[in-house]
Amino acid sequence: MKTVCFYFQVHQPLRLKKYRFFNMGKDHNYLDDLTNRTILQKVAHKCYLPMNTLLLEQIKAHKGKFRVSFSMSGLAIEQFRIYAPEVLDSFRALAKTGCVEFLGETYAHSLASLINRDEFAEQVQMHSDAIMQEFGTRPRTFRNTELIYSDTIGEMVADMGFSSMLTEGAKHILGWKSPNFIYANALNQKLRLLLRNFKLSDDIAFRFSNRSWSEWPLTVEKYVGWLTDPDMGGDTVNLFMDYETFGEHQWAESGIFEFMKYLPGAVIADGRLKFATPAEVAEAHQPVAILHSPYPISWADEERDVTAWLGNELQNEAFSKLYALYDKIHELDSPDLNYVWRFMQSSDHFYYMATKWFSDGDVHSYFNPYGSPYEAFVNYMNVLSDSEIQIEQRTKRSGLISAHHPAAVFERHPSGRRPYAFSRKGIPGYGAFEKRDSGTTPPQTGLFRSPAIRRRPCFERVVLSGPCGNDPVKEDARPRCPPYDKRQTANDDRSPYPETVRSAAPGRWMRTNPLRPHTPFACAG
Repeated sequence: MKTVCFYFQVHQPLRLKKYRFFNMGKDHNYLDDLTNRTILQKVAHKCYLPMNTLLLEQIKAHKGKFRVSFSMSGLAIEQFRIYAPEVLDSFRALAKTGCVEFLGETYAHSLASLINRDEFAEQVQMHSDAIMQEFGTRPRTFRNTELIYSDTIGEMVADMGFSSMLTEGAKHILGWKSPNFIYANALNQKLRLLLRNFKLSDDIAFRFSNRSWSEWPLTVEKYVGWLTDPDMGGDTVNLFMDYETFGEHQWAESGIFEFMKYLPGAVIADGRLKFATPAEVAEAHQPVAILHSPYPISWADEERDVTAWLGNELQNEAFSKLYALYDKIHELDSPDLNYVWRFMQSSDHFYYMATKWFSDGDVHSYFNPYGSPYEAFVNYMNVLSDSEIQIEQRTKRSGLISAHHPAAVFERHPSGRRPYAFSRKGIPGYGAFEKRDSGTTPPQTGLFRSPAIRRRPCFERVVLSGPCGNDPVKEDARPRCPPYDKRQTANDDRSPYPETVRSAAPGRWMRTNPLRPHTPFACAG
């Protein structure tokens, strides 16, 4: 029986505020909190909440025969925690049905797979941990940022332990072949590939409310007829789209919610189709051939390549300068700088710099906070330059030796993570804290600045016990720093490293954000 596989992308970037040249060195608050909160809450009430309610009703009405999947970025999860916790609750309700699969991806919705294998793997692991924390399951299927895929990327994904991956059914890759079959990666044939049927997906995502479209209006009966068309053939029809399609890209007045309300019942009643998650599709069908993709493809624009993000000199310059900081960032291993560097990797920042207007103009301008690609580039580079200044200042104060310096000595970090450099005198530059839950989850570790590289001793070893949101957290050793002054900046030697503090939400523990002292990070436990 042919399967129908629904996948929805859930992502909202952390947008930058207007950051001028004269802010550099003075203002380290880079994010437009008002815009981020406003957009997230708007989309939550127009799309996420009503659509989650609709899907939950359909799953229950059809007794588990209706199944869907989501890919939710780590940045989206962070914002849900802060601005719209009710959205996370609605996703948890879907997860409890057992009919929803959560896919793996990069935590920051980044393009790391195109340039840095180590950073790519680390972000995938971070995202897997976040999904486990929120929904109690680890992803088995991988969906790279914007469905970006190549033979090499697929091999990396297979090495991470994923058994299947989603990508675009691009014509220039498939040729005469159909996207409605399962394929195998060219370098590791154990990885199975699910290809997007872009025509049927875009009929919903882009053309549903287009009155000039020859097939408008799109009805449930017409769409089911296309799905069951014997001339189409294949084992599966993969319908991949942005979750914001429902209620945001296609407004409720267009009838999109009514369409999705009656579609599951019509598909099930037909008897020739059944719904399945990507993992179930990969297990149910065998690959019919090897898919060769020597160059990266994506689901963006007509070319189905990566030029939407790396297609002009502005984007390439910003991209190169960002990842040129990788070694310094990892030598410092500073959580606040890591956090900034990670959200700066979001593909959306490079998308705003796109100069591919023409037929793709409406897509590139949607939710774009900038008036032009050049404005986006200048703003981004100003923020990146200030971050670079902070990195250089911290490096000088820490006295760390570069990883490539002949005098550098390396040992395993106490947390069991990557090696770290000692100073010339052999004094470690970092300490660690360990958080142990009373439950079944493994201990979690983090980093703090060692007294060895500060003018004043600030921290002792801290051990936290009790799962986040349940048992109270106990501190066996408290910081030896004076109380944190919110007026102090992150690069002030007097200010302690961000400590674990209780948030306004009962039963939750969160870290303060040194870049935005009044705004907490995502839940640390």
